[in-house]
Amino acid sequence: MPIYVYECNKCKKQIEVKQRITEDPLTDCDCGAKNSLNRIIQPTAVMFKGSGFHINDYSSSGSSSKESNCSGDTNTCNKCSD
Repeated sequence: MPIYVYECNKCKKQIEVKQRITEDPLTDCDCGAKNSLNRIIQPTAVMFKGSGFHINDYSSSGSSSKESNCSGDTNTCNKCSD
């Protein structure tokens, strides 16, 4: 069952509520304000495990560190020798 986060427009209090997807969203706050709750969209954590994902197979740290350490010497730098 998903957990939804609501924020009251009047008192700015945030609450977390376990609700079914088919349930209607909450509208009334505990502070007494009617129709003041808004559902806040929360980011989800995504983990890419295993091979087959670009982020795992092609690390950007390897190529950028080589380029940033370029000394300009055509004997040691592949980019400068081209």
